[in-house]
Amino acid sequence: MSDERVSEMPSLRQKIGFVAVMLGMFMAILDIQIVASSLNEIQAGVSATPDEISWVQTAYLIAEIIMIPLSGMLTRWLSTHLTFVISCVAFTIASIGCALAQTIDQLIIMRAIQGFVGGAMIPIAYAISFKLFPLRVMGAVQAVIGMIATTAPSIGPTLGGYITQHASWHWLFLMNVVPGILASAGVWFYLRIDKPDFSLFKRIDFLGLLYLALFLGPLEYILEEGPGDEWFDSTFILMLSVLCACSALGFFARAFRVTLPIVDLRVFRDRNFAIGASLGFIIGIALYGMVYLMPLFLGTVRGFNSFQIGQLMFVTGASMFFSAPVIGRLSDKVDARYMLAAGLVMVGVGSMMNANLTDQADFNQFMWPQMVRGVGLLMCLLTASRIAMGTLPNSEISNAAGLFNVLRNLGGAVGLAFMDTIRDIRIDYHWAQLIPAIDTNRAVVLEELTKAQLAVTGALSDPAAVAIKQIADRVMVQAQVLAFNDLFLWIGAMYACALPLMFFIRKAQNEDTGGAH
Repeated sequence: MSDERVSEMPSLRQKIGFVAVMLGMFMAILDIQIVASSLNEIQAGVSATPDEISWVQTAYLIAEIIMIPLSGMLTRWLSTHLTFVISCVAFTIASIGCALAQTIDQLIIMRAIQGFVGGAMIPIAYAISFKLFPLRVMGAVQAVIGMIATTAPSIGPTLGGYITQHASWHWLFLMNVVPGILASAGVWFYLRIDKPDFSLFKRIDFLGLLYLALFLGPLEYILEEGPGDEWFDSTFILMLSVLCACSALGFFARAFRVTLPIVDLRVFRDRNFAIGASLGFIIGIALYGMVYLMPLFLGTVRGFNSFQIGQLMFVTGASMFFSAPVIGRLSDKVDARYMLAAGLVMVGVGSMMNANLTDQADFNQFMWPQMVRGVGLLMCLLTASRIAMGTLPNSEISNAAGLFNVLRNLGGAVGLAFMDTIRDIRIDYHWAQLIPAIDTNRAVVLEELTKAQLAVTGALSDPAAVAIKQIADRVMVQAQVLAFNDLFLWIGAMYACALPLMFFIRKAQNEDTGGAH
């Protein structure tokens, strides 16, 4: 295809192919989190240790983040539709392999393959949308993509828990078979938008590819495992950090020196893309962070089970689903900068609305904040991607889509790592602030200790020690609640601080051509 943007709507065949692409993208995003609530059952099924089972998710994420930026190069070499079909077929086969795995090693290998090939489908879906549809309808198209990108990780743990409870954990992976076949066939038969250039294989920068893998792979592992391993107190984390830093230097050096880099970073010269991709990083923090923070609060503080948590978190997905058509239409009529600013404000306000939680917080305290955040996140995601790629020529779209999605995923990984670390620090801080109040010279403290001691007298040998332990547990719960409140407040403040970036985004002079800035 030429670098000029399309001005006509796609044919019926192309629309069918695009639906197939969306199905593949949904599978790839859903499978990141679908195992989250079923790790105990999977651990028992493959006889894994608690340390080993975490790799079922980590292996997927590491492999995925390596593949995402490679998608641009692969689509230029193999063509868009062939790259997608190969990825989708391999993803389906790897899903079957996951279901048939008998040991934890087999499952980790299959999950890594699944994440690697699945990682290509996500940026390809973004790229196809900009290559296939004219910019005048891009709001509605991006609303659909944004809805998939935001709801899939939200419903993943809930859906996974339901499937495991009513069938078995094997069906978490076998459920991909039919959609995988449909998506592969739909793209193969109905979607041809460019041609392969097999001569590029001889010019691929394989050393740059090695540097990229050794940069992003260890980085994802460090962010995933760092909080639990006390960061650089772990020798392995320290060694990986050195490898990651050295590989990053090698990757960036080659990216600007070789004729055909594995990932073309020169697209960051476009100011709109640079700002849009940076905002994608910030969006990733809330997109993945809220899916992590809320279940963690509800599970640890409130003691909810996975089904109860899923019911409560359904509000976010429902608000995105029902608001997507309206937001899509609005974004075709309202300046994307205003839409993005409104989305940032809504996410920030929605986060701050949860900054006054108590240990009794339930559906009523989370409903409205979730609705506000859900609508805001959808507005942010679809407008940020439109700003980032809406003014780029066709030849740069595939590469740009990969970089945009890498930054969004890295935002999520960085956000989760720092949330874990900050939460631990703030729990310790609030514990230190609260514990002096447990003074036996205070009447209320003596009264509570006496009640707790009388409740277990005769049943246990040391009721006084049990009473003190119960009071300490109550203080710890309050320290945890205050730490969660801090995180919700700081996420909201971060989104408020991102608002000034709106002043640096340039409005496209002619959106339908996509060439003018």
